[in-house]
Amino acid sequence: MRKNSIKSIRINEEVMHVLAECIRGEIKDPRISPMTSVVSVDVAPDLKTCKAYISVYGDEEARLQTKKGLESASGYIRNYLAKKINLRNTPEITFIMDNSIEYGVNMSKLIDEVNKGTERLEDDETV
Repeated sequence: MRKNSIKSIRINEEVMHVLAECIRGEIKDPRISPMTSVVSVDVAPDLKTCKAYISVYGDEEARLQTKKGLESASGYIRNYLAKKINLRNTPEITFIMDNSIEYGVNMSKLIDEVNKGTERLEDDETV
């Protein structure tokens, strides 16, 4: 199976949806932040390994605790994945922290601040 084949893309999307469902509703570990998102998933072509990119909105402590909670629940998550998706092999999941959502929120705030500043300048010039 090639890396960017349609089959590979469909497997990645299905694993991502099931993984998000498991994290959101099945795991009861208090270390896992409720503001946890699965950004993307990259399943290896041989279906033996999987990289799950996880984003946690919050401080650094929340990210570290969430990563520890997910790593300790990786066996349960893999079992849940095996029950929900019929694959030849159930991949071993590696969790990688991704800061893209937090980066996007910060950039949006900065853009809003710049827009407010330009609106004030335009209001001052019209008076």
